This record gives sequence, structure tokens and C-alpha cells, in this order.
Amino acid sequence: MAPTSGPWREGADWALEWITRRQTVLPKRLVEPGPSAAEIERLLTAAAAAPDHGQLMPWRFIDVPVAARDALGDVFAQALRERDPTATVEQQAQAREKARRAPLLWLLVVDARPHVEDVPVRERLISAGCAVQNVMLMATAMGYGSALTSGKALDSAVLRQAFALSDADMPVCFLSIGTVGQARPARVRPAPMQLLSVWAPGSPVGGMA
Repeated sequence: MAPTSGPWREGADWALEWITRRQTVLPKRLVEPGPSAAEIERLLTAAAAAPDHGQLMPWRFIDVPVAARDALGDVFAQALRERDPTATVEQQAQAREKARRAPLLWLLVVDARPHVEDVPVRERLISAGCAVQNVMLMATAMGYGSALTSGKALDSAVLRQAFALSDADMPVCFLSIGTVGQARPARVRPAPMQLLSVWAPGSPVGGMA
């Protein structure tokens, strides 16, 4: 049985504090400065600590530097036109603008091949989720804000082509990190025990004992 007090307690309390401090900050509220090269290395070190099935590494990040944001904006606009030929000039401009937010922008890609060393796609997605959460927690501890965003453009052929993704690559989301330009009150989290039920054999799924 784990001790209820001792040297571990201080570290656990510190970890829980930073974990609960993390909150989504919309990319449009993330401004310069972003993480330095040394800080980015620490973010990736945190990502590498995620469960990865014996170093299978079924995911990767693709950095979109500031110099490439206009090109990404064009991708977003083209993806919009392909799914909605009636998109207005203003709507296309709004799609382009989404690429210019936040100092750091990464695309998270998962290897979604049907069979990879007997590790199903759902486990690879969990690994990627752990990695990106590690990155966001580390960014929070560094004093930065972060957000995950997706959108219909991730399903477009033009985005797959622009990032040279194979048929087996699954673009999951964009990760934005930067200095919080406009903070908002922390959201109310669910009560811890709301997240847990107890399995009772023979009862309906999700039933409580």
C-alpha cells in the first residue's frame, strides 16, 4: 500500500497543481514570444516520455514555422473551396487567418496502418494523446498557453498533399503554443468521482455497484 505521507507527497502535490492549471487557450489569444529552441527540446523530451509500445513511436509532430504560415493558409482556403465551392472571399480569408495564429504550430500525425507490430490504431491514438498532453503540461509549467484544434481541413486531400502524408498517415490535430495574450477564468472541472463507475457483473454497462 502506498504511504499517505512522505517525500513523494510534495512531488505529487506539485504535479497535480500543474496538471490542473492546464487549460485550453484559443490560438488567437496566443502571442509572441513562443518557446525557444531549448524549450522546444524540453517539450519534445516530455512527448517522448509517453507510452509508446517499446519505442514504436506511432506518432510524430510536424512543425509549421512562421515563414510557412501563408502557405498553410492557402491550404486551408483551398480545402474550404473544395468542400464548399460557394465559400465567399471573406470566408476564405477567415480560413487563411487561422494559419497565422500562435507562435508555435505543430501538426500531430499518427501512423494508422492496419497492422503495426500488433498494436491497434486505438492504442497508437492513445499514445499520441499522452504525448500531446505531456507537451501541453510542460508548456503550462513553462508559463505558456496551449490549445488543440482540428477542423474539416484535416480530412482534405490538399492538406495531405501539402504535408506529403501517406495513405497510412492520420492527421489528428494542430497543437498551438504561445504566450497568453488574454487570459480567461479557469473552467470548472468535473468532480473527480464523477469520472469513475464500478463494474458490477450482470448489471447494465456503466452500472454502479
